[in-house]
Amino acid sequence: MTIVSNTPIAPLLLAMLAASASASAAAQPQEQNDAALSVTVSDTSAPEASEMTRGPDLEGIISGRSDDKIRVTAADGTSTIVAFNDATRIKAKGGFLGLGRSKLGTSSLMNGLPVTVKTLQSGNSLLASQIELKSNDLKTANMIRNGTAEGFAEQTAATGALRSRVADIGQYNVKGTTNVNFDTGKAILSAQAQNDLCTTASTAEGMKNALLLIVGYTDSTGNNEYNQQLSEKRAARVVNYLQQNCGWKPYRMLTPTGMSEAQPLTSNDTPEGRAQNRRVEVSILVSKGLDGL
Repeated sequence: MTIVSNTPIAPLLLAMLAASASASAAAQPQEQNDAALSVTVSDTSAPEASEMTRGPDLEGIISGRSDDKIRVTAADGTSTIVAFNDATRIKAKGGFLGLGRSKLGTSSLMNGLPVTVKTLQSGNSLLASQIELKSNDLKTANMIRNGTAEGFAEQTAATGALRSRVADIGQYNVKGTTNVNFDTGKAILSAQAQNDLCTTASTAEGMKNALLLIVGYTDSTGNNEYNQQLSEKRAARVVNYLQQNCGWKPYRMLTPTGMSEAQPLTSNDTPEGRAQNRRVEVSILVSKGLDGL
């Protein structure tokens, strides 16, 4: 793990941070419409549940939502759009005070929440029959949304900065950067990578107001379209591992991004160079305005 203190981020990273604004801001209620999903359908009438067959079970993170649809992104980077309605059962797992036994409202379906979805299928359309989430994640999300969590002041500041497209990325201090590497064409984390990610999360947890920024890369092997998808899958795999295995909260993480083969660390002309470039960078960021508070 390479630790870099008070180092400015490259200009390309600024563009990527700005591009993530709508998804990060979606944790705020007034910004949820920014993540609205657009789909084209030939028949706008929803089929009756009795006319549908059981569809696939989905597990992943809510990466976008509209009034009646959510987009679920799995650990391998694939995304699925699922509709929900009044008959959809939304519940919290492992909760207390009855959370696990009571139906929750659709307002609980916030971007960044890990979910497990049971679906019904009609043609290419999926309807959620049940959406399950973890009560601890829901509690955290509500604390942020209601502005009652003192420990999340950095998220409010970061969201505001992204929303206004602040041009000076120098307002952030980079407290550390960890690179985890991958085999050619793969998005599987090695044991060393898993250990490094949890070490990074532990380091960031000890820093007040810290955020994590996840960026995936590839080497020059393969075409641009393939490498873009692969870099996104690698970033998604790191995000899922940090949240599910290292205890990192979804709302202390900026939107993950794949950058294909851009910004190589070294030349792709040698096997050793390509091995270094097949990576995901995990950067610990703290706003200069909050650093030390």
